[in-house]
Amino acid sequence: MAAITYEHIKTCKQTGARLGIVHTPHGSFETPAFMPVGTQASVKTMSPEELKAMNAGIILSNTYHLWLRPGYEIIKEAGGLHKFMNWDRPILTDSGGFQVFSLSKFRDIKEEGVHFRNHINGDKLFLSPEKAMEIQNALGPDIMMAFDECPPFPATHEYMKASVERTSRWAERCLDSHARPSEQALFGIVQGGEYEDLRKQSAKDLVSLDFPGYAIGGLSVGEPKDIMNKALEFTTPLLPQDKPRYLMGVGSPDSLIDGAIRGIDMFDCVLPTRIARNGTLMTSEGRLVVKNAKYERDFGPLDPNCDCYTCKNYSRAYVRHLIRAGETFGIRLTSYHNLHFLLNLMEQIRQAIREDRLGDFREEFFEQYGFNKPNAKNF
Repeated sequence: MAAITYEHIKTCKQTGARLGIVHTPHGSFETPAFMPVGTQASVKTMSPEELKAMNAGIILSNTYHLWLRPGYEIIKEAGGLHKFMNWDRPILTDSGGFQVFSLSKFRDIKEEGVHFRNHINGDKLFLSPEKAMEIQNALGPDIMMAFDECPPFPATHEYMKASVERTSRWAERCLDSHARPSEQALFGIVQGGEYEDLRKQSAKDLVSLDFPGYAIGGLSVGEPKDIMNKALEFTTPLLPQDKPRYLMGVGSPDSLIDGAIRGIDMFDCVLPTRIARNGTLMTSEGRLVVKNAKYERDFGPLDPNCDCYTCKNYSRAYVRHLIRAGETFGIRLTSYHNLHFLLNLMEQIRQAIREDRLGDFREEFFEQYGFNKPNAKNF
């Protein structure tokens, strides 16, 4: 029996976006879904209860970081990640590949895996498909990711071709060494950068291995948004209709809408909490930098159209003061607001799909948010 199942509810007649439900051993979540990122088994400054209050159906945690600290053996001893962090809803873990390729200054890619240095203390480490499966099997998430190579942007066609072929071989090794397929769903990751022929090859290789879900990797790594959207347009149709599709590392409001329109079911990104820490907010009227002097005597809410805990209780002037003073409570308030904003946006996207009007919703949102203006500020 499969660890997860995807239930298709509806296709938006206007855009082709999908409404669905993913059923997992720790409950179900509606799609399209945004997953808050809990890098160290914690979504920065947020409690599990607060995440539930803002309707987070699933969160993501990072294999690489938990392997280094506190160690996956300790989490296994605690009864797995769900018990360790007191979260009883679904969890997805990444494979650690992205962190190995982005954080480590020294890395040596071999067929057997990647030799690299711990970014904390410089120790030599080795991560392979088999090791990534061992760690994730011990952590116990509902959804786990195959170990892949994460090439930079831009990369030559020749380099990307070799990388795609290696990722396909590694994916097969991940399947072979996955110890708990009936309890944890393993997703394959389609790579290929901006090259249509390589995306097609990667998707063909992975679909032949019959994973229970598929991720699209190697986007949102510095390429222009039109290149990302074009890559999605030729990649998503190659993936099975009856399985979830996950676009990795994407979390700006415009990209969530555009991704859903192109058939994506799941998204994750550190963006909402990362920008919150320096006082940048997502609001119904666009980007707001609360540290700016013009908010010093602004006693209105961060977003007058938001009903989150922060906006119902605190003013722009107060939050500005906290952020400028370096108070943790200020970061909690801005993080809460940004996460609530994105999770509420996903509900608006799902409702627009139900009503067959996601294209209209996109136009309205982009106009209100200012994405249609020349030189519009994004995140």
